[in-house]
Amino acid sequence: MNKPNVLMIYTDQQSCWTLGCYGGTLIDTPHIDRIAAEGVRLNHYFVNSAVCTPSRGCMMTGRYPSFHGAFRNNKPLGANERTLGHLFAEQGYDTAYMGKWHLDGDPYPGFASETGGQGRGFADHRYMFNRGHFKEVLEQAQDHPQLSEEIGDERTFMTDWLADKAVEYITQPRDKPFLLVVSIPDPHTPHTVRAPYDQMYDPQEMPIPETFHEETLPDWAENDQWGRKKQVYSSMDDLEQQEERLRKVKAQYCGQVKCIDDNVGKMLDALQKQGVLDDTIVVFTSDHGEYMGEHGLRGKNNLYETAYRVPFLIRWPSGLRVAGIVDRVVTSVDVLPTLLRLIGAAPHDRIQGRDASPFLTGDGSVREAGDTIDWAAEWADEAIIHPNDVPRTGIFTPEFELAYVGKGWKGGLFKDHILFDRVNDPLQVNNLFNDPDYSEVVEQLTQRIVLHHRRLGTDPQVLPGAIAELL
Repeated sequence: MNKPNVLMIYTDQQSCWTLGCYGGTLIDTPHIDRIAAEGVRLNHYFVNSAVCTPSRGCMMTGRYPSFHGAFRNNKPLGANERTLGHLFAEQGYDTAYMGKWHLDGDPYPGFASETGGQGRGFADHRYMFNRGHFKEVLEQAQDHPQLSEEIGDERTFMTDWLADKAVEYITQPRDKPFLLVVSIPDPHTPHTVRAPYDQMYDPQEMPIPETFHEETLPDWAENDQWGRKKQVYSSMDDLEQQEERLRKVKAQYCGQVKCIDDNVGKMLDALQKQGVLDDTIVVFTSDHGEYMGEHGLRGKNNLYETAYRVPFLIRWPSGLRVAGIVDRVVTSVDVLPTLLRLIGAAPHDRIQGRDASPFLTGDGSVREAGDTIDWAAEWADEAIIHPNDVPRTGIFTPEFELAYVGKGWKGGLFKDHILFDRVNDPLQVNNLFNDPDYSEVVEQLTQRIVLHHRRLGTDPQVLPGAIAELL
């Protein structure tokens, strides 16, 4: 059979609540929602690290951060890592990557030809830049585009410009299938967007999270580099000032997402006009979420669920179920082996993720019209949090989140391990870790974390002491 094209649309710092298909009501996202309506939505998709670089490394290699090498921001992938680009090229694909990469170390912005990464398996890497969240792209006749923090227009704003370049790539004549990754740097900070999206959402209509003024937080959420005391919500501000600041930021964030959705529509329309939409696996996902005021936090990397559970949608009518909902737990290291199986290729033996393709094709646990087909009872419904900048690890299951902490950014030792009931406490305000009624749950989930790291051979030095001493 002919291999399908693959278009992966990869955003930065986008939470599930931003999309209608995940129950969001603030932003109308018909084009992204179309991917879900005509494809499959993963309800429990988690990234293994809620930081840009390590999360992207997991997606690109199918391996965990301390193994692929890019375990913190601005740390490059290991020189011998084989990426999505390498593996699809070996299967006869034209490969292209455009947008933010963030896996070649320090260069800023650092186009691939300048970083020494040379595209990391993506043959067309003209528009791959290493890092930065630029808002304007000015093309140069004989050089890389000039990237600026000024706000561009409908031709030069980064999201629009990348979508236009994607359309150019899609419409090129070719005799091979293509893999195209479009990595959009929004809706990451800075939360700014071009007109008319900058005025599309009224700050006064932006809801404040119920946990915004939560009084008592775990020590890591209060004092870490990403903690509440490091965020823009100063304790010196009064209640009204704090809420006003959040509403303004949130309105711009919503505008960023709306701009993304319109450009997703542009890319889907290009595939349709070329007559290849249904012959293309379309993936929409993000590298991590954004708290946007939950628990008084902004950004990511803390241990609350919103940073780890992100959208994952996939459409391919000839190979996947339509309007399917996957309720099993799938993670970012699982994406590469899953995509390889969908195109008829076998993952190599260094990949640490699992093949979730049966869930997508209808051979797995996919719910449709109220019916559930159960497949692969041995599949472990767990997402393991892996260490990145600091020694933290944990596990998400459909029922619970358990996580252990260690040292913080500046060496302080954090002690507030957590257990949250994901079913009965979705806002994550009741820490059950020290509740004797849940001691058995803690013990069982702890053993699952330990077995995972023991099986992989994770270096104990990168793990919290409470877990390292059990290995």
